[in-house]
Amino acid sequence: MPNGFSGGDTAFVLISAALVMLMTPGLAFFYGGMVRVKSTLNMLIMSFIALAIITVLWVLYGYSISFGPDAFHGLIGNLSLFGMRHIGMNQLSGSIPVFAFASFQLMFAVITPALVSGAIADRTKFAAWSLFVALWGTIVYFPVAHWVFDTSQGWLAAKVGVLDFAGGTAVHLNAGVAGLALCLVLGKRVGFRKDPMRPHSLPLVMLGSGLLWFGWFGFNAGSALAANGLAGTAFINTQIATAAAMIGWLAYEKIRHGSFTTLGAASGAVAGLVGITPACAYISPLGSILLGLVCGALCSWAISLKFRFGYDDSLDVVGVHAVGGAAGALLIGFLSTGHAGSPAKGLFYGGGPAQLGKQALGVVVVGVFSFVFAWLIGKAIDKTIGFRVSEEVETAGIDQAEHAETAYDFSAVGASLSRALAPAPSPSTGDGTPAKKVDA
Repeated sequence: MPNGFSGGDTAFVLISAALVMLMTPGLAFFYGGMVRVKSTLNMLIMSFIALAIITVLWVLYGYSISFGPDAFHGLIGNLSLFGMRHIGMNQLSGSIPVFAFASFQLMFAVITPALVSGAIADRTKFAAWSLFVALWGTIVYFPVAHWVFDTSQGWLAAKVGVLDFAGGTAVHLNAGVAGLALCLVLGKRVGFRKDPMRPHSLPLVMLGSGLLWFGWFGFNAGSALAANGLAGTAFINTQIATAAAMIGWLAYEKIRHGSFTTLGAASGAVAGLVGITPACAYISPLGSILLGLVCGALCSWAISLKFRFGYDDSLDVVGVHAVGGAAGALLIGFLSTGHAGSPAKGLFYGGGPAQLGKQALGVVVVGVFSFVFAWLIGKAIDKTIGFRVSEEVETAGIDQAEHAETAYDFSAVGASLSRALAPAPSPSTGDGTPAKKVDA
C-alpha cells in the first residue's frame, strides 16, 4: 500500500460500512412491525430491494456522479468512473482505500430510498416502487450526495459551507420530503382516519429500532473515515442524543395522550438518531442532550400534522425524518462549539447568525429539490404503469397479491386451535362401546 495508508482506519471504516448495511434490514423490521399483518412482507421487501437496485446503480454510475470529478459547478460528478473504472486496489481516499470509502457511502445510498417506503406503506405496487428507487436514486440522491458529502467539490459543502457530518440533509430530510411527495401522489389509504391501523407487531418494531440504534454508530462515527477522536465524539453524541430523544418523546406523549408507549419509545429513539446525524461531530455532550430532547418532543408533535393537513404518511416518515433531519441540521447553527469537526461556532457559543443561515439554505435547497423531483417521478410512474394497487388488493392484503406469500401461517394456527377446542372423545370399554357415566 502507498504511504499514508492506515490498516486501523480501513478496518474501522469497513466495519462501519457493515453496520450501516445492517440498518436497512433493521429498518425493514421497524417498518414491518408497524404495518398491518396483510402488508408485512411487502414492507420488508421494499427495504430489501433497495439493497439490490442501488448497489448495481452505484457501481455503474452512482459513485461517479456522487464522488467523481466535478462536472458542473459542484452540482454533479462526471461519469469518468463509470463501472468504477480507473480505481486501483491500492488507490487511497485519505488513509483508506477508495473501495473502502465507496463501500461505506454505498450503504448510505441504499438506506435513503428505503426510508421513503414507510410513507406509502399498505398501498404500493412493488414494481412501481422498484422503478421509483432506481429513478429517485439517480436523479435526486446521487447529485445531493455530491452537494453535501463531497466536501472538496460539492457546492453546498465546499462553496456554501453547509455542515452535515453524516446525512441530516442528504439522507433524512431528503427521504422525508420525498415521502411527503409520494403521499400526495398516491393519496390516502382505504379507511384512513376511520379504521384502526395499529402496528401488528410491536416486538418487531422494538427489534428494528434496536438494530437501527446499533448500526447508527457506524453511520455517524464511521463518517469520520478514521479511528480517531472525531469518531469518538460522534459516537458518544449519538448515544446521548438518542437517549434524550426517547425521554423527550415519551414525556410529550405522556402529557398529550396520557401513556408511555413502546411505539413511542422506539420512535423517539429513531427521532434522536435522525436529529443527531448531521450534528454529531460539531456539538458537545450537553448540546446533544438538548438536541435530543428537542428532536424527540418536536417529532412526536410533528406526526400529528398529517391529521391536520390530511396527507396519509403511513409510518410517520415526514414527522420523524423530514422534521428531525431539518431540526438537527438547523440546531448546528445554535450548538456548534467550534472545537470539534468544524471551527464554525453556533449562536450559543458566540458565533453570529451566518452558520445558521447556511444551514437553513441547505435545508431549503435539498427539501425543495427532493420534493419536486420525487413528485414528478411519482406522477410519471403513476400515469404509466400505475403506482398504487387496486382498492380490492389493498383491502384484501398486498402480500398475497404482489408476492403470493403471507408473513404468518394462520391456517396452521387455526388447525391447532380447532384441535385444542374440540370436545374430548367419550371413554369406552375395551370392546369399543361407550362406558356408562359414573357419578362421583
